[in-house]
Amino acid sequence: MITITELSARVAGRLLLDHASVTLPAGAKAGLVGRNGAGKSTLFRVITGDLAAESGSVSIPKNARIGQVAQEAPGTEESLISIVLSADKERTALLQEAETATDPHRIAEIQMRLVDIDAHSAEARAASILSGLGFDHEAQHRPASSFSGGWRMRVALAAVLFAEPDLLLLDEPTNYLDLEGTMWLEDYVRRYPHTVIIISHDRDLLNNAVNSIVHLDQKKLTFYRGGYDQFERQKAEADELQMKAKAKSDAARKHIQSYIDRFRYKASKARQAQSRIKALERMGTVSAVIEDHVQPITFPEPEKQPASPIVAISKGAVGYVPGKPILKNITLRIDNDDRIALLGSNGNGKSTFAKLISGRLQADGGEMKLAPGLKIGFFAQHQLDDLIPNETPVDHVRRLMPQAGEAQVRARVAQMGLATEKMATAAKDLSGGEKARLLMGLAAFHAPNLLILDEPTNHLDIDSRRALIEALNDYDGAVILISHDRHLIEATVDRLWLVNEGTVKPFEGDLEEYRDLIVSAGRRKDDKPQAADEPASKSDQRKANAEKRASLAPLKKKINEIEALTAKLEKQIQALDKELADPALYDKAPAEAAQKAKERGEAASKLSAAEEEWLMLSSEYEDAMVG
Repeated sequence: MITITELSARVAGRLLLDHASVTLPAGAKAGLVGRNGAGKSTLFRVITGDLAAESGSVSIPKNARIGQVAQEAPGTEESLISIVLSADKERTALLQEAETATDPHRIAEIQMRLVDIDAHSAEARAASILSGLGFDHEAQHRPASSFSGGWRMRVALAAVLFAEPDLLLLDEPTNYLDLEGTMWLEDYVRRYPHTVIIISHDRDLLNNAVNSIVHLDQKKLTFYRGGYDQFERQKAEADELQMKAKAKSDAARKHIQSYIDRFRYKASKARQAQSRIKALERMGTVSAVIEDHVQPITFPEPEKQPASPIVAISKGAVGYVPGKPILKNITLRIDNDDRIALLGSNGNGKSTFAKLISGRLQADGGEMKLAPGLKIGFFAQHQLDDLIPNETPVDHVRRLMPQAGEAQVRARVAQMGLATEKMATAAKDLSGGEKARLLMGLAAFHAPNLLILDEPTNHLDIDSRRALIEALNDYDGAVILISHDRHLIEATVDRLWLVNEGTVKPFEGDLEEYRDLIVSAGRRKDDKPQAADEPASKSDQRKANAEKRASLAPLKKKINEIEALTAKLEKQIQALDKELADPALYDKAPAEAAQKAKERGEAASKLSAAEEEWLMLSSEYEDAMVG
């Protein structure tokens, strides 16, 4: 479908692609991954012809249609359904021509072509896509100008999906979707009939929707089969082999060089020395593995944790206009060790509920009690605009530490995960991810007992999202999380609350069940009407499943604990392997090398035992759920 050969490209004088090559077959679903700023969006611009390559070529079949989401969302008075339908240029042109055509042969050709492209089901298909992205029937017929920019971007996404191009390019599409929209898109991309290249930092999307990964690193492109987890394993194995090959090559070169240095000026050995010099030149060198470490994120620990419940709501209500609550009949409690994710489509009131808990909105009914001395930290994506553009991260933090010395201020900025060179950079010149790190650090500055994060990952790459997961798991306070990143939710929370139908209540299921509900609901709209008695039977089934999960909660908790332990042990083993791969360690500190080898063996033994226990308990849990 697409062949990239020896491609080089620059932006503002900076070389981002250097003789990069990759080939994707027709129908491939490829995730394009790489660190922020590596040049992924630049590659898209070269593919579409918006940026000229410095050298090399991009080959795509003749007449293949390329589609990507428009950079500017539609804001006209045209209805959403009309905007999406008009994205199919051929259908629109044929319908217009059919109104004025008089030649019987041409009329027949037009009608045959309309049948071929399934034009008569177009409105149903467009409505289905809009529905999957969160627009109900009424919203689909409203003008685009009545929606905010984020919702209009969904319309732009719906339009390109409806047009069904031969090559679909998606650049971070989940940034303007909620969890429900992300789950729907994941299913849609997986079933898409043509080739897709998607730039994303959403691990679940890259595991479930694509069948290959293209990695952009060090200005080169590398193709891997499988999803993101498989890519990570393959790359780690390749890096390990390369490190071993380099160590072996360096040792061989060192040995030959030593011989040359000893004998090159000794007449009796000069011929052998010259032979060794030529051998050394023929050997070449093995490149080192360049590791691009991500800065960690650290949240300060609460000095004192109030007794549970830290928040208790009884028949609460909240809204923006007195007497017109968006959410009501809320009866919930938050304990000091709770990790809660809020589910529900955008517009249902997740952010409104978060503002109620944080004190940014007052209750409009019922009762809400906060524990004495409770400190709450609140991060919301839109607050990125609240950073002072010309002030540096150090300036922002110094305002909160007026009596502290420069070293203390800089140390606090470092805890937020900002590198030394970024500390003196104006906020307006920071990347989106760096701004998010700064804002999260400011939100948690006073060591809150409860941390509320509303879509914290929109500008974070996969490695930074991993750093956020580690920071949240190390943090001792309570957490309320709103995110479309399913991997982040599954790795950090243990309770799910659903914001839906004007209230907030616990969801008695896991994310996989929630995903099934979202996807199956979307597919039912595409298929036939539901049988009258089916909702009740499904409701009963969900209730029975919920009761079964409740009884198995201790077992599930133990499984989660083992998963956390295995992740910790794997990380420890990787760190030890890296140290043990250094030949210098055995020369300089043989005792330390022996100790590390022993630690590695002990960690591997613990990991093996943990994995066996995990398999046994998981099998027990699955059998219980099926039985």
